[in-house]
Amino acid sequence: MPILVGIALLLALLIKTFLVQAFSIPSDSMQNTLQRGDRVLVDKLTPWFGAEPERGEVVVFHDPGGWLGETQQSDSGPLAKGVQRVLSFIGLMPSAEEKDLIKRVIAVGGDTVECQKGGPVKVNGKALDEKNYIFPGNTPCDDKPFGPIKVPKGRIWVMGDHRQDSLDSRYHQNLDNGTVSVDKVVGRAIVVAWPIDRWSTLSVPGTFDQPGLSAAASMAPSALGFAGAVPIVLWRRRRLVRKARGTAA
Repeated sequence: MPILVGIALLLALLIKTFLVQAFSIPSDSMQNTLQRGDRVLVDKLTPWFGAEPERGEVVVFHDPGGWLGETQQSDSGPLAKGVQRVLSFIGLMPSAEEKDLIKRVIAVGGDTVECQKGGPVKVNGKALDEKNYIFPGNTPCDDKPFGPIKVPKGRIWVMGDHRQDSLDSRYHQNLDNGTVSVDKVVGRAIVVAWPIDRWSTLSVPGTFDQPGLSAAASMAPSALGFAGAVPIVLWRRRRLVRKARGTAA
């Protein structure tokens, strides 16, 4: 029995370290997608293969520096704290010490993101239709308009779904323009696992799949036009050269 328990704990530790970890939602900043007290499972495996966060994903990331402010002290006793430390170590409970946040990725490296008062959030000039995930009655950014901001490579711009109750990238532009390094990202939240009656997957909203949203895609027409023009220019140049040779002869 002790050997089986040891193996089970070792497997749980490996899963928590490399595959999936549980996180608790401590605030209302992601309502109604996530509620305070929800437990989400975070995919930690994909980043090991070099994948970076994509637009529309809900991600957990370490505090980039000062986003959380002063951490509230827990009122639980020493026994409860000890149990939580053990369970969080093997991934069965969220850690009380880790300073992590959860937000939605709105823009990635190379994107230009902006939102003016009364208007929608725009990524590379394309307006996002956010009515399916932002908190009912919220505006996209009327409380804190921003941009345009060019997101550097290797960084992301994040926002909470409860826009009027989320101190996200908009409120931390004094530090790297509010962007977060992908190195700070723990992983993508994929499932609401608890409570049972709220079990659901966290999919990417369809608005992030609209054509032309990618900065690279927005450059494609001009790139294709250039590529198509090159053969024509070369052909015309050959004609002029042959004509000049014929005249000289």
